[in-house]
Amino acid sequence: MYLPVIMNNTPESSFERCPVCQGSGSLRHLVTIREVPYWRCERCQCTLMDARCRLSPDDEQEVYRLHDNQPEDPGYRRFLNKLAGPLLARLAPGSEGLDFGCGPGPALAMMLREEGMQVRLFDPFFYPDHGALAGQYEFVTCTEVVEHLHHPLETFSLLDRLLKPGGLLGVMTCFQTDDSRFANWHYRRDPTHVVFYREATLQWLADHFGWVLEIPAKDVAIFHKPLSQPPVPGNG
Repeated sequence: MYLPVIMNNTPESSFERCPVCQGSGSLRHLVTIREVPYWRCERCQCTLMDARCRLSPDDEQEVYRLHDNQPEDPGYRRFLNKLAGPLLARLAPGSEGLDFGCGPGPALAMMLREEGMQVRLFDPFFYPDHGALAGQYEFVTCTEVVEHLHHPLETFSLLDRLLKPGGLLGVMTCFQTDDSRFANWHYRRDPTHVVFYREATLQWLADHFGWVLEIPAKDVAIFHKPLSQPPVPGNG
């Protein structure tokens, strides 16, 4: 059984603002586990690993290379179908999309293509096709991606630009719910996971960008971008 070492001393935050909502002065120390401080944003309710404890890009990529996510694996496909199923039910035939952060084995894109969707790929490590970020799409998928983001609001702003009006953004990430279990939570123990989202965090993002949030399954969020949107409010 994994037994974390929990420190009760309060460190100094490495963040001037919350990287999810850009709230100033909104962070409080949640817990320190094995000398790694975690912070809670009182504005958007995210949980953050201290920025000083993040892996380097090279070390981060080495962890990703250890992932054995084979596109043909039936168990992995069942896992991805938690998002693929609800998304396909909401998309028109032949819709054009982008699998953002697809990783080395883009299984979700393969599954969507098998259903007649047109899917481009982007991953900063494995498919760095920046031309794919120049277009707009009827849907964008992010499976097991957003928990890795060092600059979440910037990335969600990019995702908003990538979506056509009326488009869908499908996100899979383990929602953080129980602070009492956070120290032993398997999701926290992945060293590349640096930001954890609650449902309230996802709702904040939806409100900020003028999206409509739907949660069709556990740990799955689908954001609907309206056909017309008010301007995105300024940060602060």
